[in-house]
Amino acid sequence: MTRSNRTDHIRLTSHPVPGAKHEFPITWGASTARERGPVIGTVSRPQDRNVIGSHGGSYAVYRALAVSSGALDPIRRPDLTNTYPAATIGPFPQWSDPSRIVALDPWGHLVAETFRKEIAEGIDIRPSIAVTRARLDLPELQAALAAKRLEADGDVVHANGSVSVVKIAIDPVWYLPAIATRFGTSETNLRRALFEQTAGMFPELVTRPDLQIFLPPIGGTTVYLFGDVTRLPDHRTRITCRVHDECNGSDVFGSDICTCRPYLIHGIEECARAGQTGGLGVIVYNRKEGRALGEVTKFLVYNARKRQEDGDAAAAYFERTECVAGVQDARFQQLMPDVIHWLGLPRIDRFVSMSDMKYDALTSQGIEIVERVPIPDDLIPADAHVEIAAKKAAGYFSVEKPASSELDDTVGRSLDKY
Repeated sequence: MTRSNRTDHIRLTSHPVPGAKHEFPITWGASTARERGPVIGTVSRPQDRNVIGSHGGSYAVYRALAVSSGALDPIRRPDLTNTYPAATIGPFPQWSDPSRIVALDPWGHLVAETFRKEIAEGIDIRPSIAVTRARLDLPELQAALAAKRLEADGDVVHANGSVSVVKIAIDPVWYLPAIATRFGTSETNLRRALFEQTAGMFPELVTRPDLQIFLPPIGGTTVYLFGDVTRLPDHRTRITCRVHDECNGSDVFGSDICTCRPYLIHGIEECARAGQTGGLGVIVYNRKEGRALGEVTKFLVYNARKRQEDGDAAAAYFERTECVAGVQDARFQQLMPDVIHWLGLPRIDRFVSMSDMKYDALTSQGIEIVERVPIPDDLIPADAHVEIAAKKAAGYFSVEKPASSELDDTVGRSLDKY
């Protein structure tokens, strides 16, 4: 490392030089990727960095292990040849509204093209979004074909039950001033809380107010689009959408204590049907395991619920979570609408969800929801009726948004905090 690089590295974790200007400034909400500027979270060229954190979200820690074991050269940069998006997404007007998109980089999939010159010169700029094509092959969709709920058209749904999609991976990129506004707090308070609650992992949060972008080490989002993606900019296109928060036990392994996989599959079936009938289906899958409290906490809550004297009951559903975790839900859906804005959608015609938290988050961001689609009763596993009953009683999980007078006072007040 040269003397210059050592100096820049020290400055990165201390304080900004008075009057110094960034070589690659970021103007959040600019109308083009070039005007906005690249997001550079490199650790191999610290003098170029213009954000807090590093590329790769939660996988940055695994990259560190690969480096420490000698399996990865720490200064290696990715070869982005032929990695360009497999489908065109945007740009949309929402991309240049700094209050609409605050938790992802709307230009993150266009890095290789927009900053080709800088990358060729050795600047370590990396995509935070990737767009590809794939097929989903789920046994429930084969059953839907056999039951004639779905018909094979050879385009969206194929004869073997597989479904063609455009698949999009998104890493989080947080614009701290607007994140703070979205949560009704100050940027200073947000930075301090992030610094303290990560045990000082990112000192720049409190020492570098000139760095306003944060690449948090958390899981990202995957989007699945069903149908002709070229219809996305046409606001006459009918949109069916399911926003789904990760539940590994149900989504992958079929645990029957909740409705997560059945509701996800129901959403996929509805989205496939939308894609077949001239509309677009959108599945948004967020990595927020256990209501963003984690799988360990979730399993502890399962134990606490099932070992109650009167057994698992709807009345204690949220109380048990709060006893273990301190809160009933940490998903805080305020950031969730960003991906809908990124897709340029002002309206969702059929929202495959009964969650009032998700509904409120979307409508508060100006996204119209025409119809809310509940999970059919015959898809609810026997053990999951406790969950459904608890959420309905709390006004948390409903077909139509309930009036405040209909909520249970105690549970309602608790949920209002979240």
